[in-house]
Amino acid sequence: MALDRYEFACTLAEKAGDLALQYFRQLDTLQVSEKGHQDLVSEADRDVETLIRLELEKAFPDDGVVGEEHGAREGTSGYTWVIDPIDGTANFVAGIPQWCVILACTFGNETIIGVIRDPSAGETFRAKRGGGAYVNDRAISASTSDSLSRGSVGIGFNGRTKATDAINAIGGLVSKGGVFFRNASGGLMLAYAASGRLIGYLEPHMNPWDCLAGMLITEEAGGLVDPFDGASVVAKGTRVIVGAPGVFEDLKEIAEASFAPLA
Repeated sequence: MALDRYEFACTLAEKAGDLALQYFRQLDTLQVSEKGHQDLVSEADRDVETLIRLELEKAFPDDGVVGEEHGAREGTSGYTWVIDPIDGTANFVAGIPQWCVILACTFGNETIIGVIRDPSAGETFRAKRGGGAYVNDRAISASTSDSLSRGSVGIGFNGRTKATDAINAIGGLVSKGGVFFRNASGGLMLAYAASGRLIGYLEPHMNPWDCLAGMLITEEAGGLVDPFDGASVVAKGTRVIVGAPGVFEDLKEIAEASFAPLA
């Protein structure tokens, strides 16, 4: 069953991405509202999530669903889908082609499927547990960098944690000879870390729909992920520390020195 869901997730992510791309190409007609600081939502977010939910309901009616825009639906199968219709909405509504559709599937407390679709680039980053990681049909692997001075590190910022978290992390990274990267889509930055484009990614708090897929893809690509409790992440999100094996401990040291404890 997991394999069926994996293939389904890859196809659905592309279908959802195509719908989002239609909206992206017609931004002058898009309706946008603000949920909070640095937190926008558009009709595209809602309609893409509705599409995903309807397709999941038809294919796997007994599965649970947790999504950013429409809340949670309890399931009875043990499988739960965790979805973000458009990660990087601020980019999306500004016409910046750095956003993605994210689908993850959990069973029990374990993420078993992760798919991140970048419609603008035509790339699908994907993994199933134990099956390796890919972008489209090409196998990917985490960076082989063994120094923060060789490669860039993504650093996330959000309105839920203190601004000093990100500022401190940037300072800590730069002081160790590193370079920071931010494109305002945590999902894409995790995909870039998994595929070796970045050597790591740090964020003081991510919601489950933003991070579960990318953390699984990173693991399957040979990157390291700071341990987390699956049930807790689905309920309330988590701190995210991922990186190439050669720099992971340096990144963890920066994060622990920079991020305030989660409440």
